[in-house]
Amino acid sequence: MKQTIYFLFIIYGSVSFAQTNHYEISFENAVHHEAMIKGKFTDLKSDTVAFRMSRSSPGRYALHEFAKNLYNFKATDSQGKVLPISRPNPYQWDITGHDGMVNISYTLFANRGDGTYSQVDGTHAHLNIPATFMSAPELDERKIEVDFKVREDLNWKIATQMPIVSGTTYSAPNFQYFMDSPVEISDFQMREFEVASNGKRQKVQFVLHHNGTEAELDIYFEKVKKIVLAEKEVFGELPIFDYGTYTFMACYVPNASGDGMEHRNSTILTDTEGLAEGGMEGNIGTVSHEFFHSWNVERIRPKSLEPFNFSEANMSGALWFAEGFTSYYTGLILCRTGIISPEEYVEGLSGTFNYVWNSPARQFFNPIEMSYQAPFVDAATSVDPVNRENTFISYYSYGSVLGLALDLSLREKDFNLDSFMKQVWQKYGKNETPYILEDLHKALNDYAGQPFGDSFFNNYIYKSGMPDYKPLLESVGVVLQQNSESPYIGITAQLDGDGNGVIQTNPKIGSPAYESGLDKGDVITSINGNDFPTGQQFGAFIGQFKVGDTLKIAFERYDKAETTSLTLESDPEYSVHLMETLGGKPSKKHLKKRKEWLKIE
Repeated sequence: MKQTIYFLFIIYGSVSFAQTNHYEISFENAVHHEAMIKGKFTDLKSDTVAFRMSRSSPGRYALHEFAKNLYNFKATDSQGKVLPISRPNPYQWDITGHDGMVNISYTLFANRGDGTYSQVDGTHAHLNIPATFMSAPELDERKIEVDFKVREDLNWKIATQMPIVSGTTYSAPNFQYFMDSPVEISDFQMREFEVASNGKRQKVQFVLHHNGTEAELDIYFEKVKKIVLAEKEVFGELPIFDYGTYTFMACYVPNASGDGMEHRNSTILTDTEGLAEGGMEGNIGTVSHEFFHSWNVERIRPKSLEPFNFSEANMSGALWFAEGFTSYYTGLILCRTGIISPEEYVEGLSGTFNYVWNSPARQFFNPIEMSYQAPFVDAATSVDPVNRENTFISYYSYGSVLGLALDLSLREKDFNLDSFMKQVWQKYGKNETPYILEDLHKALNDYAGQPFGDSFFNNYIYKSGMPDYKPLLESVGVVLQQNSESPYIGITAQLDGDGNGVIQTNPKIGSPAYESGLDKGDVITSINGNDFPTGQQFGAFIGQFKVGDTLKIAFERYDKAETTSLTLESDPEYSVHLMETLGGKPSKKHLKKRKEWLKIE
């Protein structure tokens, strides 16, 4: 993003910009998920002015084609004359014949409340700006003002990272900041506190739209405060928020969709569960993840995402660091703050570790190349089947387990990942200098020595190798173990309603199911001559056999009966435990290193 413009606007905040794009949005037909949007654009120099809807959204890397929800578009000049409109592509409206001013209006249908789309209904107007507002690219450097015509009959209030002008009008210094500034308009509750950092006090707000109580918010907000302070400790200071405030905007309501999305001075948090229905524990991890992004990705920013392209998919090879290392800290911070116990944190590592360690996908792509897949997987949609079980590892998970390995490896040399993140912050984040991958490699060399940095990047980033986790975890009194007697087949299956089992996933490459020729969509009719189990989960059914047992499977494919056989193998999955929970006794050295890692007493 064009940070210099942000800073100029803040420093000279009282300057009146001669050219300002004006919008107005109203919600009279909220019950049917419609918003009416108007725009006024003056001092136009081009004969043809192109207005576009964005095709992508900050923090999301895929295309979303927001123009599909826009209709009833009209354009007039300063005298109210209807102007000609042509459509060169599905997301652009070209306006000609104006007199230096163009007024536009259109209707937006909006009914998905998450970190990418917008939702308008009787409970709120949840607005992600790229999904809501059309813009003119040639006017991107202009200041923007928006008048949000709130529903006073619904007691709606406005929350956003944009500064207030007056009343219900808010502003942005330019297009990039505007697109990065989501808005929550509802009868929300709010808590806030001030945090001192480098002699400056900044405000952190938590806005919550929910059906719960003030008391529930009070309990939750205490957790939020602990997270903010613990993450500040990692980097040594808060970022300088452009208007002195950071705002969490949470919608924990049945009509929302589960999501979290970081922005420069705010974040969106959405889920269907309220705090009393499980959201108190289930959503706090997203708070931890998204606030960490205010350093890592918003300011420690990959050059490949600068500036964010709103007309194309955005691809970066650094997401294993930007998203993955953030994911590593997500759970670690919850443990450090006491929100979860050390045992819960350590045992919770198992799922992510197994997903990455046992994936066949590492034979195809390294972490950089996995990051390149984001436009195909980050809330992207397609109708053709894909083979993600065998070809893709989420860069969130991949980076998370590599972050764990790097942290524990550094601690063996009396370094730590916190200090490395501080160093990266000081060099690239604090002054907002976008980095390339070679910069991260050099930063690790500078911090821990070239042999260490070269080994990590050459083996685990540029290639798909994996660290030896057993000794690394053992160094902090944590055990990584397998159950060699647990059988493994390599598929999941569910009842289809006719007493048969449909294979739900592509068999993992090399698994017994894969080698036997079974495939996703096959309908298992019997196993060893017996009907598909109806009284228990498929995994539990397989668990009654032994490693080495042969299963004869009858199945249907394309309405044709077939048979195959396979031999069960040992389950490749690991479990992760504190040494003492398995009856072991960690040494004083183990406990000292664990205390330093988890920052526990």
